[in-house]
Amino acid sequence: MVKIGILGVGTVGASVANILEQNADIIEARSGKKIVAVHGVVKNLSKDRGVNITLSDNPYDVVDNPEIDIVVELMGGVEEPYELVKRALANGKAVVTANKALLAYHRYELQELAGDLPLMYEASTAGGIPIIGALRNGLTANHIESIQGIMNGTCNYMLTKMIKEGVRYDDVLAEAQELGYAEADPTFDVGGFDAAHKLLILSSIAYGIDAKPEDILIEGIQNITQTDVDFAKEFGYEIKLLGIAKKVGSGVELRVHATMIPSESMIAKVDGVMNAVTVRGDRVGETMYYGPGAGGNATASAVIADIVDIVRGNSNPMLGYKKSLESGLKLLSRDEIRSHYYLRMSVDDKKGVLAEITQLLSRHDISIEAMMQKPDHDKDECVELLFIIHECSEKMIQDAIVALEALDVIHGKIGMIRIEQ
Repeated sequence: MVKIGILGVGTVGASVANILEQNADIIEARSGKKIVAVHGVVKNLSKDRGVNITLSDNPYDVVDNPEIDIVVELMGGVEEPYELVKRALANGKAVVTANKALLAYHRYELQELAGDLPLMYEASTAGGIPIIGALRNGLTANHIESIQGIMNGTCNYMLTKMIKEGVRYDDVLAEAQELGYAEADPTFDVGGFDAAHKLLILSSIAYGIDAKPEDILIEGIQNITQTDVDFAKEFGYEIKLLGIAKKVGSGVELRVHATMIPSESMIAKVDGVMNAVTVRGDRVGETMYYGPGAGGNATASAVIADIVDIVRGNSNPMLGYKKSLESGLKLLSRDEIRSHYYLRMSVDDKKGVLAEITQLLSRHDISIEAMMQKPDHDKDECVELLFIIHECSEKMIQDAIVALEALDVIHGKIGMIRIEQ
């Protein structure tokens, strides 16, 4: 018998305990051993968790219990779970975690500490989608050329409503909060930080890049307007919050931001709260993984898959490689990122303004691919100019935006969305 201790018996932890109990026969048949959750840790013992296991409020009841074989960490946060996972590993216990923030900051330290002990984390990224297993195992023969992922269901739900139904950002955010998709403070989701944590995990498996959230470009969806949505439709694009990892020469771009992508691409068709990740390998080409990115049962399914993998004897290195991967690759700076860009600006509706703007862009070596003019309903005597910019570096476009915003004929902040062709 394999005994499981759960740190954090919330929605996911309760699902793990109940699935292990209710699907015990099929799980035993697939793993070869009986797997039983025996102890869970919660902060509030007075709250009914709906589980048939012993509960306590002391995490050391699990990590120091010699009878527990596998510790499942579902607490959230960074430093407290890091200390507890270290303690569990020091006690010789295998660990399964769904904690993306923990791994975004401490994955390399944990790999070193784990050594030959299994430390599994499929549920940390894209919920019920087996993307970690695909990268660690299924795509082993490939150099990974790029990863693009819709990895936050809240943002994807909101953008879908804005695109399909014309709902304004503030209204759809309020609706997402009412439905429980967004927190009272939604910054972690809509600001792109949740997706960034997941992207960092995937990039470590694909490229061996040791980066923290502070090292990469992270932007959210807060500044997207209905004008942006309408323009995207007009030019055959959808807007998605994407996590992007891309090998460029001897460097790797890592970035999270709202992105215009061609409407006919596979990932553009992923709507609502669903997640999807596309991976391009040098041998297999493009593959796509789709499914629910959150929720108790979906995430618990991934947790239990890791438990079964451990019980079967899997002791592969945590990040999937036994020596330095992709030798010589470095993280490209934000300034070095290259993309096509969309710009939106409110300008005076008078002669010579367009010429002034195009001349400034030309001085910054930026060329215009397409342009559209629309009435600015929020400002009298102004129009909105919308541009698609040919590929250039992030530094070039940011310098140009600073110069444009200094012009007297331009009012307010310039909107910018990157375009992936």
